[in-house]
Amino acid sequence: MLKIAFFILLTAFPARAAEAVGFRHFTMSQGHDRTLDVAVWYPTDAAGTPVRQGEDNSFVLQPAITDAAIPQGLHPLIILSHGYGGNWTNQDWLAADLVRHGYIVAAANHPGTTSSNMNPSVGARLWERPRDVSALLDKLTSDPLWSSAIDANRIAAIGHSLGGWTVAELAGGRFDPDAFEKDCRDHKELISCGGYIALGVGRDETSRAALRQSLQDARIKAGVTLDAAVTRGFDVKSLAAVKIPMLVIAAGSPVRDLPAALESRHMASLLPASTTRYVEIGEAVHYSFLPVCVPGAAKHLSGPNATICDDRGDRESIHKRTRMEIERFLAKVFHVKV
Repeated sequence: MLKIAFFILLTAFPARAAEAVGFRHFTMSQGHDRTLDVAVWYPTDAAGTPVRQGEDNSFVLQPAITDAAIPQGLHPLIILSHGYGGNWTNQDWLAADLVRHGYIVAAANHPGTTSSNMNPSVGARLWERPRDVSALLDKLTSDPLWSSAIDANRIAAIGHSLGGWTVAELAGGRFDPDAFEKDCRDHKELISCGGYIALGVGRDETSRAALRQSLQDARIKAGVTLDAAVTRGFDVKSLAAVKIPMLVIAAGSPVRDLPAALESRHMASLLPASTTRYVEIGEAVHYSFLPVCVPGAAKHLSGPNATICDDRGDRESIHKRTRMEIERFLAKVFHVKV
């Protein structure tokens, strides 16, 4: 496990966490084929009946009060990035808990790699994913509805799977398609390589140049990755130069196509040791970072979703450990009470 020494970014505590979780949903346009479907969870003192937010019947999704009053005072902001084929509901179990600790949490569906839009020609533009996060930050920090409640100096990003790659890009990692494709010739078994080929990423020089560019967003002061994928394509020097604290969490159960040793652990070893913490949860598998499945859901799943409810440990316990690690990490970075 890597040593960690966090820089204290601020000494102020966040506004007091409210008793309830509020929820708002909206869309924002990023171009003709890039409309972001956005969810925001936040602390609220408003009265109201919490209702389940989201439409995935396979998962136990979190209740929140729809359109509740936005809180007063400044709160740290967390942006979530889902994995390939996922959506904004995928880490709602984490979002709701962070809200109860005083955070505002936002997530957007990434067009082309989200469950409601799996268009390969859109999804192949991987560089658009970090830009989605930056665009959402632009919206939230400039819109008077939200800006008065957000501490713009305390922003972090958390991502699962391809969302973990997205977070590493925002932190300053730069992708090298030549190096990744060369590595895939030696590691054909990795699901990251198969997905890259299936999407048609980097098929022309314009795309490859876009993949190589820096997509760092200096507003993000800390990053968390959950069993990140496509990490072997990062330029080694760019990871070594990442300045923000990083928490890299891996699923430790041995698998052939997304082993911790070749993905999360590999990436963590290249990040600065003084500002990086690596955690491997032995009983977790890749999908353990999705919500708890409803009883009997696995019987109705097939195709790419057939294994999303398969666990080698108790998913609720894995979530509890993950939340604890993230909350402690963010508390040290932002100097807030756990």
